[in-house]
Order: sequence, then structure tokens, then C-alpha cells
Amino acid sequence: MTFDLFDPLPPDADVPASEPLGPGAVVLRAFAREVAPSLLAAVGEVSASSPFRHLVTPGGLRMSVAMTNCGERGWVSDRTGYRYDALDPESGRPWPVMPTSFLDLAVRAADAAGYPAFAPDACLINRYLPGTRLSLHQDRDELDLRAPIVSVSLGLPAVFLWGGLRRADRPARVRLAHGDVVVWGGPSRLVFHGIAPLAAGDHPLTGRERINLTFRKTR
Repeated sequence: MTFDLFDPLPPDADVPASEPLGPGAVVLRAFAREVAPSLLAAVGEVSASSPFRHLVTPGGLRMSVAMTNCGERGWVSDRTGYRYDALDPESGRPWPVMPTSFLDLAVRAADAAGYPAFAPDACLINRYLPGTRLSLHQDRDELDLRAPIVSVSLGLPAVFLWGGLRRADRPARVRLAHGDVVVWGGPSRLVFHGIAPLAAGDHPLTGRERINLTFRKTR
């Protein structure tokens, strides 16, 4: 089976409200585009308090994507494993409070995708530079797998790899543009997914970067 890359969308495109990815999973095209400047300003405030860093996997590999967190808990990785922690291990202080603009967008996107009353307590903020990637993985460190994942794309476009419930399943290649939001849960909650190596480019709001906000309910 062959999967096509979605075409680029110009800023003034008349986009559909959503595009299904699978059972319980949709792409909300341009859903966050209007509020993107305020989201990026909040990212700057969060990262000033808890700077971006390159985590190390339990196997000792340095992740190419830089990340930080905000909310009641943050996702961390080191030689001891993957986990959520209420404290930033680099500072020993709580993670920055989740900005209101973040929470509002996450709740609205989840509701638009059919998941009302979503209450995320963590937001992972990933920073991609050209060439960086995120290998296929499942989001399964959360205690409450009934809640969906809400993922917001800002800046440079990316190729989202949307696989199946087995790592060996061949992933579809879905183009995500600035402001697109992906929401998945229910039967698709544990689908393997990732990001292909980011192509070089220059975005008027983020320059050579892509910023990804991933909202989760951890417990």
C-alpha cells in the first residue's frame, strides 16, 4: 500500500475542519494558527524558566529533539527509564505552570475531536531543527490511557508518521503545517507514531525551528 504526503496548505487556504487518521484520531487543520503567536510567546516564557535540553534514553542515546515541559508534571528520560516527575531534574524546582493559552487550546481541540472534558496536567514542548527526528513510539507512560493525546504543530512543516498498533506496521506519512493539531485516543491511543527528519526551511514566526506542544493527562 502506498501513502501520499498531504499537500502544503497556504495561510489563506480554505481547509476542512478535520481529516480522519483512524478510529478516534483526526488532524484539525489550522486549528491553532490564529493563536500561534501567543502560544510561541508562552513557549519562550516556559523555556526561560526550564530551558530546552537533550534528554538521554535508558540505553544511553542522546535524543536529537530538544525538549522541556510545563504543567503539574514533566516527562523525563535518563539511564533509569522514562517517567513523569513533578520536579525539573535540572533545577529541582516544579515545572512552570501551564499557560492559560495552552490549556484553552488543548481543551478546545480535544472537544472538537470528540473528547469532551479533557484535563491535561502536562505539556511536553519539543524543539526540532532541520535533520532532527522522532522515531516511532507509543505514548504509554501515562496512568490514564482513556484520555487522548493533543499535539500542536508550530513553525516549520513536518512529516508525521502515523503507524499501527505494532511497531512493524508501515506508517502513513502525513504533512503537518503550522497551526495543525492532531488528536488521537480511544482505539488509536497506543498507535505508534513519530516525526521524519525535519526538512530545512525558514518560518516567519520560528525561523529554522519547529515547535511541538503535546498535551497529556498523566494520571
